[in-house]
Amino acid sequence: MNDIDCEEAPQKPSGPEINNMPHRVFFAARKTIAAHATGGNLLILATILALIVANIPGINQTYLNFWTQEVRLQFGNFNLFSHSGHPMDLLAFINDALMAVFFFTIGLEIKREVLVGELASFRQALLPIVGACGGMIVPVIIFFALAKGTDYAGGSAIPMATDIAFSLGVLAMLGARVPIALKVFLTTLAVVDDLGGIIVIAAFYSGNLHLQLLLYAAILLAVLYLGGMFQIQSKAFYLVIGVAVWFLFLNSGIHPTIAGVLVAFCVPAKPVYAPVKYIQKIRTAIGHFNCEDDEELTKKSILSPEQMNWLKEVESSSDKVISPLQDLEDSLTPLVNYFIVPLFAFANAGIFLLGMDPASIFEGVSLAIICGLFFGKFLGILSFSWLCIKLKLAPMPNHSNWNSFAAVCMLGGIGFTVSLFIATLSFPNAAQADLLNHAKLGIVVGSIISGIAGYLWLRVALPKEPVETEENE
Repeated sequence: MNDIDCEEAPQKPSGPEINNMPHRVFFAARKTIAAHATGGNLLILATILALIVANIPGINQTYLNFWTQEVRLQFGNFNLFSHSGHPMDLLAFINDALMAVFFFTIGLEIKREVLVGELASFRQALLPIVGACGGMIVPVIIFFALAKGTDYAGGSAIPMATDIAFSLGVLAMLGARVPIALKVFLTTLAVVDDLGGIIVIAAFYSGNLHLQLLLYAAILLAVLYLGGMFQIQSKAFYLVIGVAVWFLFLNSGIHPTIAGVLVAFCVPAKPVYAPVKYIQKIRTAIGHFNCEDDEELTKKSILSPEQMNWLKEVESSSDKVISPLQDLEDSLTPLVNYFIVPLFAFANAGIFLLGMDPASIFEGVSLAIICGLFFGKFLGILSFSWLCIKLKLAPMPNHSNWNSFAAVCMLGGIGFTVSLFIATLSFPNAAQADLLNHAKLGIVVGSIISGIAGYLWLRVALPKEPVETEENE
């Protein structure tokens, strides 16, 4: 034993003490919720800015022309950012390339949730899954009922999405008054919604397939899958081959954002070191710094070469205990939330309102989307969740009641990012520009109404003081 007494480490709780501990959310989940909430504020700002710029005479034309610039990453005669031999413009680059990164992070998030998150336990995952199914089915039914026989019936999938960043941004405005279980429910529901959106994009927004390119893409995906099976840890391996898969999808007729999801599913979730081996490595390295050396270490301004090596072992072990999946998700989430999604909103939410008849907001495709988002999402999520809880298939989220739960269901009608994305796929032609503008307007109005209604309802429904101090720290 050392002569100098070391501070005794706190004892870990064991036995019944662990079983009686309240439900906790992992640090990574809390960090994800906080990042989405902060990104939601930027998303709102980008949307407002786009609407302002698009309606200022003299500036709006510059705004529209800016997105038509060509984007190239040229290697000899090969341009990576080209579709069928034609270079992408900036808007296509954002929608088809940068949004593939967005869907890549969604794929990573879905895989993590299935392995260790809220989707890992069937009973825990059932309520948001059932709620998400209702939130996708009912809006599509409402939209189709209003649009049947029209030229915009093909946009039925537009109101089926819930925007994670936007909705959590609204919850963040209410701070610690919102139980963490409700935040987790809404986040998980939005993740399942995104998965539904991915399936819809793959099934209904692909065409003119080039089978040879799809075969090459399938071979590369098989290589990635084998890389994951054999625990290849190099992130560059998955990113470089992933870019090649994205290019092949782009030119094969399958929407390129689907490549991002499929590549994400191949990224391994198992680290090089198991946590127990990581702890052993750290103990060995830190063990070199004996308690009796504390006074000497305090006086030192520079470490010895041996001490540097010990600390580098700790650093190397820390890198190896974080899986490529978690590392990539952690690295890319800030880029997506603070740059890609706001840029997407700024590029796509610029609706020219001055030439529109105000009454057109409440007719045609705009009305169908508003009804789908505001009424359809709320009724679908709430009714399916109510049935699930009443049948005792899943419990009500902790520290919530039907009043606060229904208010959170209302926030499910904020369908901004993925809804805008599906709208651009639903009405891609120049001849459909007016439909696209009205669809975008319906998305913005429907999302704003749902957000305001949900926020005001929650202000009344939630307790005035935090109900989970420990979980909201």
